[in-house]
Order: sequence, then structure tokens, then C-alpha cells
Amino acid sequence: MPDYDDLAARIRALTHGETDEVALMATLACEIHHSDDRFDWTGFYRVTEPGLLKIGPYQGGHGCLVIPFSRGVCGAAARTRQTQLVPDVDAFPGHIACASSTRSELVIPVIASGERLVGVLDIDSDQPDAFTQQDAGRLQEILDATFGHD
Repeated sequence: MPDYDDLAARIRALTHGETDEVALMATLACEIHHSDDRFDWTGFYRVTEPGLLKIGPYQGGHGCLVIPFSRGVCGAAARTRQTQLVPDVDAFPGHIACASSTRSELVIPVIASGERLVGVLDIDSDQPDAFTQQDAGRLQEILDATFGHD
């Protein structure tokens, strides 16, 4: 498990004063991805129009380019604005297999000030049941601090 205090401090230092959301996403994707071997693919899907996510900055192999809110784990997180912690992607109805190696997934909505949905942070693992509620909670804190959620 990453040292979340250290990760949060590094991200704060690297992103201090930055307001460009794509720059923030790129920095977080890199820092989070390299903080833990469980993280096989780490990236953002951005809300580009109502009901639609498009790939943003990421680390790892290719991801899906477009995900409607109506499909998959990322779509469910965007649609419900609720974190999706999926221990077995094969058991998730409507899972979109962007990579055949993905066994478990954690997707956290990214909410900016004014309750605006910016997108989702998607972390895939090639290990089953790789993520915990602690991962979800600590990463949510980092996202809220970075993207200015009220």
C-alpha cells in the first residue's frame, strides 16, 4: 500500500498553484501509478459532453477512448457520482474490457468546486481484489484537495 501521506504531500508540492485540469490529471496519473505495484493502469476519463467520458492523461497500456455514462465501471462512477470498488471485474454487469489483464478496478468521481463533475480517476489492477476502502478514501482526499471540491 502506498504511503498516502507522502503521496499527498508530493502531489501538493507538484501541483501548487496549477489550475489547468489536464495538467493536474497528468501529474496525478503519474504519481499515483508509480506509487504502488498493484496499479496496472492509472488514468482519467474526462467529461467532454453530457453523458460522455473521453480518455485523459494516463499511465499504462492503451485505454478505451470513449465511455458513455451508461456503460462500465467508469460510466457507473460518473452516472452515480459514487466510488466504484470492484474486486472482480468479470462479476460487474456491463464491464468494458479495455485491457484483458484487468482483474479488479477502483473508479473515483472527480468533483470540482460547484459540484461540477470533471471526470473519473480509473485505476485497474491485474490482481483480483486489489483495492481497499482505505485506498478509495485516501485517493478521494487527494482528488478533493487537488481539484478544489468544496
